[in-house]
Amino acid sequence: MIDVRHKGGRNRTHQVMHELGQSIAVGDYGSCNPFPIEAELCRRLSVSRSVLREAVKMLTAKGMLGSRPRQGTYVEPERVWNLLDPDVLSWLLERKFSRELLLQFMEVRLAIEPMAARLAARAGDTEARGEIALALARMQAAETGGDDPLESDIAFHVAILQASGNPFYARLRDLIAAALKTSIRLTNKAKGVRLASIAEHASVYDAIKSGDEDAAGDAMLSLITEAMALAKTL
Repeated sequence: MIDVRHKGGRNRTHQVMHELGQSIAVGDYGSCNPFPIEAELCRRLSVSRSVLREAVKMLTAKGMLGSRPRQGTYVEPERVWNLLDPDVLSWLLERKFSRELLLQFMEVRLAIEPMAARLAARAGDTEARGEIALALARMQAAETGGDDPLESDIAFHVAILQASGNPFYARLRDLIAAALKTSIRLTNKAKGVRLASIAEHASVYDAIKSGDEDAAGDAMLSLITEAMALAKTL
């Protein structure tokens, strides 16, 4: 079999990692259905051993797989998976819907995003605020089909994390973006609309632009609290 580590091999490794990760997340492999041996997976996925081994290493680093001498590779219990990994969180949210998991994620958002909005208002970074304004403009364009409603909404929240000036918050952008792809879609559906409320998002931006920390935090808190209330109806 040809080793595809070169000329797209890296992309293929990530494809295999995602295929296996999704299968693990939905329960295709586990205590009742052991993780297949290497030769079987290579045949099933049409990849070389080196590509498969790299993909398995990635999933092991995410806490989803483990290995022991004479036992081979096995699926770790879900409680030890790295939920702060964007891939793991997105796989879990994409499987059979879990309102509990969605609400737990929103509780994390409540602890992070209102403070990020406050910090963005305090920081006064003109360039960073410009990125928030750009994302808001994209959301407005999405109302008439000029942009993607989901991606523009995500860009707005990610821009605020970046504008906080806190590198730890900024590093959470991939995690927040991964989960928002599911939560925004579901909460908008619960509202009976396809688009997010521009006015509510604009109030967050206006407070950040004016440097009003309290108003920025309160506006973001209100936005997420409403989303939580909708999630509870799903």
